Amino acid sequence: MDLELEGKVAIVTGGSKGIGRAIAFELCQEGVDVAICARTRETLESTAKQLISETGRRVIPIVADMTKTEDVQKMVQQTVQDLGRVDILVNNAAVVGGQVRGTLAEADEIDLSQDLDTKVVGYFRCIKEVAPYMQSQKSGRIINIGGLSARQSSIYGLRNAAVSHLTKTLSDQLGTDGITVNVIHPGGTRTEDVDRGLEQRATRQGISVEELVAKNTQGVAIKRNIFPSELAYLVAFLASPKAECITGESIAAGGGAMGAVFQ
Repeated sequence: MDLELEGKVAIVTGGSKGIGRAIAFELCQEGVDVAICARTRETLESTAKQLISETGRRVIPIVADMTKTEDVQKMVQQTVQDLGRVDILVNNAAVVGGQVRGTLAEADEIDLSQDLDTKVVGYFRCIKEVAPYMQSQKSGRIINIGGLSARQSSIYGLRNAAVSHLTKTLSDQLGTDGITVNVIHPGGTRTEDVDRGLEQRATRQGISVEELVAKNTQGVAIKRNIFPSELAYLVAFLASPKAECITGESIAAGGGAMGAVFQ
């Protein structure tokens, strides 16, 4: 299927590694020029060079902190200046797994505030900045990366539940301008950081990584974690003109929660 993405321009936040890097790679493979953004210059520049070598597309690294409005403004301005336009925004920047953890007694309000500032308000900042460009061209695709903790009762899942609400709200407001807004909720994903954590936990438990994964995915229909590339395929489709009828949706991509009829 031709996704009709040749010549489009995307911004991928948190794009230097993991899910963000996989998304940037897949978009490049579909003919998209990409601005990848994160806080660490060295990793960003290395990833940009790799993507250029692997795909032949224009890829620019932009150092930006999503908690700073000025950084977000500069990120979008530089993308338009260097790549000519912005058609796609993938909001992915966040601390993996979140900072706030545990029960009410254990959870820290500063950690919760930082999680929300990065992932919820950060996504809001990015959308607010790209929206005028998309509105002027009467087209645009915004894909937010959330997490299946949005559908579970946990304090750290609050940020992803808020992303779902933000997604639906802004899809209603931007739809008449030809802009779609959707959120993908990944399940357990085999990124580089996650693999390192699995290896450490497996060693502590005296079992193999494969045995640990099998134990952790008993409630998943496909009985395995997902891979960043699988999320990237979904993002590419949602970013394309083929997906114009899909907006305001929260899409689970975790291998299927067993026993759930409606999520």
